[in-house]
Amino acid sequence: MSIDNILHSLTNLNLLHKSLLDIAYKKTEAIKMGDMDSLNKLLKDEQAHVAGISQLEQQRQLGVTDYLRAKGIAPIDNPTVAHVLENTPTEKEKEQLKAARNQLLLTIDSLRKENDLNQKLIFQSLQFVNMNLEILRPTPDKINYSKNEARGPENTLGHFDSKA
Repeated sequence: MSIDNILHSLTNLNLLHKSLLDIAYKKTEAIKMGDMDSLNKLLKDEQAHVAGISQLEQQRQLGVTDYLRAKGIAPIDNPTVAHVLENTPTEKEKEQLKAARNQLLLTIDSLRKENDLNQKLIFQSLQFVNMNLEILRPTPDKINYSKNEARGPENTLGHFDSKA
C-alpha cells in the first residue's frame, strides 16, 4: 500500500488550515476596526472550515490506520503520521511525508499565533469597554443606612425627663 492517501489528506489539511489562517488575518483587521458584522461573517466561515478540517482529519486517521494494517501493524487509538514514518520502507516516501507534515505544522503554528493575537486584542477591547462603562456609570451614593445612622444619636436613647 502506498502513502498517497495520507499525502493527499495532509495536503488538503494544509490547504484548509491556510484558508483558516487567512480568515484569522481578516479577523484581526475586523477586530482592529471594530467591524462586528464582518467579524460575525468571518466566524461563520471559520466554523465551516473547522468542520471540514475535522472531516479531513478523520480521513487522515483512516488512511494511517489502513496503511499500518497493510504493513501488519495492529491498529492503535490515535494513529499519527509519525507511526507511518517509522514503518515506511523507502526514503522517498519518508521525505514526502516529512515535508507534508512539516508544512502542515508550520501552518498550524502560524494559525495558533494569529489566534493568540486575536484573543489578546479582544481582551483589550473588552477592558476598554469596561473602563468606559465605569467612567460613564455614576457612582451611587450611600444606598443603605449605616449602623450608626439607623440607631440615631446614642445620647438620646436612654434619657427621660422626669421633671415634666
